[in-house]
Amino acid sequence: MTDFGADPRGFNKRRHGAPSGFFEAEAAGLVWLAVPGGVRTAQVLDLEPGHIVLETVDEVPPTRAAARAFGAALSVTHSAGATAFGAPPDAWSGPLFIGNRSLPAAEEPTWGAFYARFRVLPYLDIALDVGGITARQSEVVHAACARIEAGDFDDGAPPARLHGDLWTGNVLWSADGVVLIDPAAHGGHRETDLAMLALFGCPFLDDITAGYESAARLVPGWRARTPLHQLHQLHPLAVHAAGHGAAYGRALEQAAEAVLQLPNARRPG
Repeated sequence: MTDFGADPRGFNKRRHGAPSGFFEAEAAGLVWLAVPGGVRTAQVLDLEPGHIVLETVDEVPPTRAAARAFGAALSVTHSAGATAFGAPPDAWSGPLFIGNRSLPAAEEPTWGAFYARFRVLPYLDIALDVGGITARQSEVVHAACARIEAGDFDDGAPPARLHGDLWTGNVLWSADGVVLIDPAAHGGHRETDLAMLALFGCPFLDDITAGYESAARLVPGWRARTPLHQLHQLHPLAVHAAGHGAAYGRALEQAAEAVLQLPNARRPG
């Protein structure tokens, strides 16, 4: 369990018995994501095993203008790229995490093989073991993953530099713009971060997406095609099904069913 507390230097996070590299991976991700012109990340003020201190971010209510600026900056972060799908932050060779769970690293040349093998199936097996998903539901997800792994939805886009756990709780709105915290940083598909914002209800999502599209081209009609959201939501739903119960297992099954209805080989128009 992670403890949060006041610290004269900033925001203090401490986890007793933290796995080796737990906060070090967080720090490496924050530094890697902090690219010029991209979304600002919380500055690391102190770091030691089991303990990290981050700058304190004074939060303000979000606005449409701030959301558009966030979207445009996020496209810059993504465009900084990664060496491969599943690649960890540069110069980091330790373990990766999403929340308190391990996050497998990879060096895959194609998105579909990486996403199925390293972002959905590992958590599906855990979810099945703990009762977060049934055997029948698991079969549907496996069928969707078979299509994904086969490259049915690969669009040729290069690996993007992802936050990797971009739900609304990790988006802090400050007077100077959005500040990101708690990354699960890795190389992936840029739409995955956007789909996670949609899954957990980020404020002014339409403005974020509009700002993003003003700076980087997405597949035409991306916002209107719900199954594309669900394709990129399989990973967070699988993670949650592994630890937060059967409701996420049902949502994971529904997302997999939607993916099975998608046409092959999305290509930029």
